[in-house]
Amino acid sequence: MEWTLFYRTVILYLAVLLSVRIMGKREVGQLSAFDLVVAIMIAELGALVMGAVLNMPMYLGLVPIAALVILEIFLSFLSMKSHAIRGIVDGSPSTVIANGKIIEKELRKLRYNMSDLLGQLREKGVNNIADVQHAVLETSGELSVMLKAAKRPVTLKDLGLPVKYEGMPTPLIFDGHVHFKNLRRLQLDEQWLLFELRKQGLDGIKDVLFASLDTDGVLFVSEKERATKKPAAK
Repeated sequence: MEWTLFYRTVILYLAVLLSVRIMGKREVGQLSAFDLVVAIMIAELGALVMGAVLNMPMYLGLVPIAALVILEIFLSFLSMKSHAIRGIVDGSPSTVIANGKIIEKELRKLRYNMSDLLGQLREKGVNNIADVQHAVLETSGELSVMLKAAKRPVTLKDLGLPVKYEGMPTPLIFDGHVHFKNLRRLQLDEQWLLFELRKQGLDGIKDVLFASLDTDGVLFVSEKERATKKPAAK
């Protein structure tokens, strides 16, 4: 019985993991009500087949999980094609602050109190509600905030300064292992990487916790705690 439980656990774990991967990459906080219900049902079905009823055939759990995944994908596809269906499945965003005024009627409709609103504003780094021009409660429960013009951070464009393109740095080393795909994409090789590491006083790749190359060609390196660093090469 112990081995049966072990095998069922492994199979159900892989099935649930595959199901979640198929449904998409949204974070838990970004799930719609429908996505959340599907995720809970899949977890419950997995737990039921995994151990609650050992004499229950495995397919009786796998078939409903597959059906839920298919239903989720089907409704997601329909939501992409129809605004009406998207409104039914995901709901619609709600404006809770408009032109600096709190919309009390909308708060009551959402059963969303002032403590909730102030708390989410603080999470966005806004301590004074008087600084907010518009705030929208998204379908995921996240609060989108637009500050009043006088309270927005100053940008380089506001100062009339030239703006240089700044892309995403490319990771090259993870925990002592080279990301060869990224290295090849940059048309670089391991010898170049080793040379750059030695310039920073490191013996080799195994001593590096993380390394990345930015769009200006500057290599950022964070060595492991146990790494012995030599004086940087000239």
